[in-house]
Amino acid sequence: MSVKAFELVPVLERDLLIGDKTWMTIDCIECCGKNLYVGTNDCFIYHFLLEEKVSTSGRILFTPIKQLHMYLGIKKAVNELKAASALNRLLVLCDNTVTILHMINLEPIPSGAKIKGVTAFSVNENPVTGDPFCVEVCTISLKRKTVQIYAVHEDRVQLMKEVSTPEQPVAIAVDGYFLCLAMSTQYIILCYNTGVSQNLFPFNSEEKQPIVKRIGREEFLLAGPGALGMFVTAAGISQRAPVHWSENVFGAAVCFPYVVALDEEFVTVHSMLDQQQKQTIPFRGGHILQDFEGKLILATSKEIHMLVPLPLERQIQDLLASRRVEEALVLAKGARRNIPKDKFQGMYRRILQQAGFIQFGQLQFLEAKELFRSGQLDVRELMSLYPLLLPSTSMFIRSHPSLHEYADLNQLMQGDQEKITKCKRFLMSYLNEIRSTEVANGYKEEIDTALLKLYAEANHDSLLDLLVSENSCLLVDAVPWLEKCKKYFALGLLYHYNGQNEAALQLWVKIVDGQLQDATRSDLFEYIVDFLSFCSNHELVWKYTDWVLQRSEEVGIQIFTRRPLDENQTTCMNPDDIVNYLHKYKKAIVVYLEHLVFERNIQKEKFHTHLAILYLDKVLDLQSQEGNVSEELTSARCTLKNLLQHSNLYRVHLLLGRVKETNLFMECAILHGKLEEHEKALEILVHRLKDFQAAEDYCLWNSKDKDPSHRQKLFHMLLTLYLHPDVSSDELIMAGVDLLNNHAVQFDAVRVLQLVPEEWSLQLLSPFLTKAMRGSFHAKYTAELSSNLAKSENLIFKYTKVKSREGSIQLSDKKVCRVCCGYFTEPVFVRYPDGSLVHIHCAKKSHKLPATKQNYASLKNQS
Repeated sequence: MSVKAFELVPVLERDLLIGDKTWMTIDCIECCGKNLYVGTNDCFIYHFLLEEKVSTSGRILFTPIKQLHMYLGIKKAVNELKAASALNRLLVLCDNTVTILHMINLEPIPSGAKIKGVTAFSVNENPVTGDPFCVEVCTISLKRKTVQIYAVHEDRVQLMKEVSTPEQPVAIAVDGYFLCLAMSTQYIILCYNTGVSQNLFPFNSEEKQPIVKRIGREEFLLAGPGALGMFVTAAGISQRAPVHWSENVFGAAVCFPYVVALDEEFVTVHSMLDQQQKQTIPFRGGHILQDFEGKLILATSKEIHMLVPLPLERQIQDLLASRRVEEALVLAKGARRNIPKDKFQGMYRRILQQAGFIQFGQLQFLEAKELFRSGQLDVRELMSLYPLLLPSTSMFIRSHPSLHEYADLNQLMQGDQEKITKCKRFLMSYLNEIRSTEVANGYKEEIDTALLKLYAEANHDSLLDLLVSENSCLLVDAVPWLEKCKKYFALGLLYHYNGQNEAALQLWVKIVDGQLQDATRSDLFEYIVDFLSFCSNHELVWKYTDWVLQRSEEVGIQIFTRRPLDENQTTCMNPDDIVNYLHKYKKAIVVYLEHLVFERNIQKEKFHTHLAILYLDKVLDLQSQEGNVSEELTSARCTLKNLLQHSNLYRVHLLLGRVKETNLFMECAILHGKLEEHEKALEILVHRLKDFQAAEDYCLWNSKDKDPSHRQKLFHMLLTLYLHPDVSSDELIMAGVDLLNNHAVQFDAVRVLQLVPEEWSLQLLSPFLTKAMRGSFHAKYTAELSSNLAKSENLIFKYTKVKSREGSIQLSDKKVCRVCCGYFTEPVFVRYPDGSLVHIHCAKKSHKLPATKQNYASLKNQS
């Protein structure tokens, strides 16, 4: 846990101060600027000037130059020295008296002002008087349990306040109105402005020497129980954790962020940030440790040394070099108050980056990632550790001085492949997280290219996601890398993203044909079809259509069926060109024509006719196979019949001419029906096929969405065929009876009774007659109901109309005649009785208007 925070540098050696006066010892010291004052046990004060120099090795050296010395003449030890630079005065405590001397010549002031009966005193570094030519001094009275507050001027001393204490004070420190006192049994905080005191914690002055130090505004350092250095505020609370020093400490000082403690053998340095002991300096015989304006002076009875703090940045670098990341970061944060803001921010970012690389080298990836983010690391610094990862076009040069000591990942991990793999996974994760953030600004090409290389090498699924989304991968680096990793499908995606669709298709075709090995997608052929379906480069589509259709017409035709027909879209292609191209692909052209006719609902005769002929050719081809009664033939005929029934755009005569010479009687009947040759159609169904159900169905579908009389006509036509005396048979008669009984509502009962043979029994026709009667009554009652509803609606309208004409309308001469636009000559009253006519008098002539609702409304608006 050690760190070198201070160096011990000699300031005043024995020979220069003591010489041959072996009896003389140093009792107190004071330092103000370059002025060093030493008080001795034989009542002398020595004045030196300290010259500070830096050696060639970078160490700080001090050269003392003796100015003069002064004997106070009372043969007592000098107990305490305090410089008041604003007044050019030196306060000297000797023989329980505070004497005021001149700082330069050490002569007493002419007025001879003194403060007597003092055991200790302290200068208020946070004065409350506001007088720049006055120093506030707090003294401990020799005989009374009191503390006096004086205002010391250049030539006089003025008592400002006297405060009683519960016990005799032993040591004192002051800040503003607050006194921190070490009593004989405890420490207290006393506000001399209000007189309010607060006990802190017990202290036995007989067992150990008290320590009371002001370390900042309204904050003090005390030697607490249990060998603790306690930080106490003026409010009596502690805002910092205590430091644990030795039991024998008798001197302490603060040089942020450290607390320095002195005992009989050592100087120990403790951090105020994490309360850990950071440094131990052997130092025997020390009895004085004081801080003066940031300088820590350490003295034995014969010599004076200075604890020179090493630059915090150097201390932090030492900690980082020892891999003590947490301590370095704590120290760096604590250094904020000692370093200018602009300099600190740059320094702190660099420290975070260095710490990140240390954690990275120890495979602490979560910690490293957070440090890299906080330190705003140029991600190329991290990428440069990975061989060949940065693009060949990158001009990146590592930071100088370097953020780490690693040449590359192999040297860092000493060739351990498992660790190297973990590092690559970390980099993949880190780059993926930052690629869409501000951290990646300016480095998108490097980041995306590095991700591509890492994904390809690790066979990672995210490679495809990267390439199908917006990316900045560099082709010149990515192409050979993907080829090396045999990621040909991914390379095709990269070509496509960069607008090189033909190069992409060439790769994919080679994979499907087996010339290249890449198992990324098992459905690559379907992917190529889908790609061509939305490709706007028609020349490229035609180039690869043959290859696709030769492999699979059923799948390949999707190139055209998925393509939009909107001419405003770049992917649109002319259906006529496609049909002409597909003539050599029998399956594909059928699928495409079906797409146009059934899905796109294209209303063009040639497409419908072409599809019907292809259907017919397939049926005839299947029939030509001897004895073929397969399901395939049945399905083909069903498909043909469906088209013939539902389409009205094909060339009927052309198809009929081909069908007549075959045994496709059902199809022939449908075609006759399209020509309104219903008798021929029904004759084929009834007499050639003897398919009575098909005949009924023919009447139904042929009359669909047409006038009911048309359906009735067809059913009467069919009934006539069944009952024709020349061809009538029992089978036809029974078919006629079934037709009547099943479709009674479609017949005119009177005509049917005139048509049926007289020998038919009433029982045979009873179902028909029953349904016919019900239908007749239903029609009659429905007509009567509709008529009555219409009459009721008419009466309501008339009532409303008469009601609206009641009352009178006054027309003034300011109103205009709605017929001739002339003004009325005099006011008139107009009333509209139902059906009557009225005269409207205006300035030009009289008009005769019918009493309509429209005229009434017009006159009413004019009024």
